[in-house]
Amino acid sequence: MLLFSALLAVMLGGSAPASAVLPFHFGLFAAGPLDAISDVAGVRVSHLTKVEGADIRTGATAVLPNADPWDHKVSAAFFAFNGNGEMTGTHWISESGYLEEPIVLTDTLDVGRAVDGVVSWVISRHPAVGRGDDVPLPVVAECDDASLNDIQARAVSAQDVVHLLDSAAPGQFLRGSVGAGTGMNAFGFRAGIGSASRQLSSELGAYRVGVLVNDNTGSSRRQLTILGVPVGERLRNEYRSVSHRRAAMRGRLAEGSIIIVVATDAPLDSRQLRALALRASMGMARTGLTSSLGSGDLILAFSTTHVFERVANFTVTAPRQPILEDDDALDALFTATAEATQAAIYDALFEATTMTGRNGTTVYALPRDRVLAMLAAAGAIQR
Repeated sequence: MLLFSALLAVMLGGSAPASAVLPFHFGLFAAGPLDAISDVAGVRVSHLTKVEGADIRTGATAVLPNADPWDHKVSAAFFAFNGNGEMTGTHWISESGYLEEPIVLTDTLDVGRAVDGVVSWVISRHPAVGRGDDVPLPVVAECDDASLNDIQARAVSAQDVVHLLDSAAPGQFLRGSVGAGTGMNAFGFRAGIGSASRQLSSELGAYRVGVLVNDNTGSSRRQLTILGVPVGERLRNEYRSVSHRRAAMRGRLAEGSIIIVVATDAPLDSRQLRALALRASMGMARTGLTSSLGSGDLILAFSTTHVFERVANFTVTAPRQPILEDDDALDALFTATAEATQAAIYDALFEATTMTGRNGTTVYALPRDRVLAMLAAAGAIQR
C-alpha cells in the first residue's frame, strides 16, 4: 500500500536535481548543457504525475516546440517503426509538413481526454478556433501502463491537460517515473521518461538535437545492452517483477511501446526530418530493442527554426530560411539523433524508481550502482 496519494504537476525551470541526468556520456558528440530535449532553444516540457491510493500510477507529459505552435508552426515529420500504438494528428503532419499543436504523451485510455484538453487549451489562446478560424488536430501519443495502473479509471482529465500545458516551460525537467512515464516499464525494469541531447561542432553548424522518450517497451530482460555490455543477461534472474495477479500478461499485452520525440534547431523540412526520425530507430536498436508485434514504436521529429507563420485565419506563410543542404552536417545530425535516442532510453532506465501499484504488483528499478560498476569494469565508462 502506497503511503501517499498525490496529484503532482512537475515543472523545473532551474538546475537539475542530482539524479536528473544520465550519469555517463558516450558517443562522438558532446551533450548540451542540460542533456535534454530542452537544450534545443524554444522547446518546453512539463509533467503531470498522478499517484493515488493503491491503483493509480499514471500521468501526462507535454512537449511544445515553442510557446505558441498554433501561430508558429514548425516543420515536422512522423514515422511509425511499428504501428501497434496511437499518435493522433499525424496524418495532417504528414500532409502539411508541419506541427501546429503541443505534443502530449499519456496512457492508452486517456488519449481522448488529453485530446479534449489540448483543444480547450488552444481555444483559450485563440478564441476564433472553430468560429471563423481553422480547427486543431491534437497530437497525443500513448503507452499502456496497465501493469501498475488501473488504466480503466482514466485518471487524467481534460482539465489536467490544460494545467499541464499552462505549466510547460524551457529548462531542466525530471526524468524517469514522472508524467506519462509514471507507470511505465522496460526490459522488466522500471522506465518512463528519458531525455538526452547532442551538439554538433561549430564547423558543422553547431546545431543541436534533443530527444525525449516515453519508454514502455516489453522486450526481454536478456536483450538489454548498455554500451555493448550485456547488462540484461547478467541480471536476468534478479530484480524480477512481483505480481499477485492470477496470471501475468502474455503475448501482445506484454510487449509494450515507446514514443520518441526528436527536436532540432537545424533548418530541416519534413522530408529531412523523416530521415532524422528513421535514425532514432537506430538508437533504439543499440539498446537491444527489436520492436515486437505488439509494440507501438512511434517517432515524431520537428525543427524549431523552419517555421510556418500564421498571418491570418487559414493563411500560413512558408518558411523564409533555406533548408540545410550541407551533406556533412546532415550526416552528423543523423549520428547525433541515434546517439541521443540511445542515451534517452538509458536515461529512462537509470532515473526510474521502484514502484508498487495495481494488484500489489511491484516492478524494480535498474540497480544503478551495480550497472555502473559493470560498465566501468568493461571499460565502457570511466567512474
